[in-house]
Amino acid sequence: MEGVIILFREADLEDAGDLAQLMKKVESESNYMLYGAGERNPTPESMKKMIEELTGQRNSAVLVAEIDNHLAGYLYAIGGTAIKNRHSAYIVIGILASFQRQGIGTGLFEKLECWALKQHIHRLELTVITENIAGVKLYEKAGFEIEGVKRNSLYMYERYYDEYFMSKLLEA
Repeated sequence: MEGVIILFREADLEDAGDLAQLMKKVESESNYMLYGAGERNPTPESMKKMIEELTGQRNSAVLVAEIDNHLAGYLYAIGGTAIKNRHSAYIVIGILASFQRQGIGTGLFEKLECWALKQHIHRLELTVITENIAGVKLYEKAGFEIEGVKRNSLYMYERYYDEYFMSKLLEA
């Protein structure tokens, strides 16, 4: 991807249709997303509503990676809703298979951290299937640490899978 410009930014309402298509594609390509291919059907309307809801909260955001006016990845930061956990955000990330291992995940996490510090977010957290080695490496590169294991937390392909619970603490 040398010479290609990747724009990392917060999503806006005009991204709703492209974001719906991106989510469908990512879920169809990956064995590691919570939802599998066709398990849900994001629409431009549902994505617009989700963007409005998340960006309307101080501690939530929708970030996207754009290449040549096309979305290649997304990252949701879903902030805590109670007084006691408003300082934290749960992270969901998805990147098209053809753009993985090309700096998009790293760029989304860098954008996330800048946003989180401005919003006084202290804790970022996520879960990842333990067998998703590339995902674990990306999260560790971004400064996340494994806090524990959620044993047999997912069932797919006729067996149970463990997940790591990972977090990163930010200092304002």
